[in-house]
Amino acid sequence: MTKRNTGPVLELHAVQKRYRLGEQTIQALRGVDFTIEKGDFVAIMGPSGSGKSTLLQIASLLDNPSEGEVILHGMDVSKYSETELAKVRNQEIGFVFQQFNLLAKTSAWENVALPLVYANVSPAERQQRAQAMLEQVGLGERLENTRAQLSGGQQQRVAIARALINDPTIIFADEPTGNLDTKSGDEIMGILQNFSKEGRTIVMVTHEEDIAAYAHRIVHLRDGLISSDQKNGKK
Repeated sequence: MTKRNTGPVLELHAVQKRYRLGEQTIQALRGVDFTIEKGDFVAIMGPSGSGKSTLLQIASLLDNPSEGEVILHGMDVSKYSETELAKVRNQEIGFVFQQFNLLAKTSAWENVALPLVYANVSPAERQQRAQAMLEQVGLGERLENTRAQLSGGQQQRVAIARALINDPTIIFADEPTGNLDTKSGDEIMGILQNFSKEGRTIVMVTHEEDIAAYAHRIVHLRDGLISSDQKNGKK
């Protein structure tokens, strides 16, 4: 897939998502239209059960819609096979999770370099690029530290560096400050904000208004539909 310089990066058209729970059908999304432009920094908010996590899963190609289209760079990827989706995710998408998801006995730089292994990058280049990314997030002195030797905030910095190592089209962040204290959370958001200023595209789920305030655009979901989509006047 070739990255385009014009047009929306990502579009969701009339996306619905249904789950079977025993005899019951849960309608998580009810026909969502959602467009992400290059350089957007979007916060997705909503009460529990509103569909925000489902929206993130579908937008990031971790799940398929029951109905509707997911358009990435003008290509409908909603019908791609899992093998095709895995390739697109590795090339186009960076993930930052609440739980950090770092390998326990692996150094910081090796955790960051992991996506490059799947991209068949040489070992020497993997280490060089991982070190450069860790320096960008302020962890140039922690290259060899394992997960147990890093604070929660430092672990999330490693996760952000890993998300950016392949120069993705979009970074998806799912409650990136959820397991952090206020100071560490503000530091992490400052890093994401700086990357946004560089022109990175970021889509973030959060339930915290002060965290959402870092974004340029705030989208609220309710009952599987977008109830509001507004520019953030504070930024």
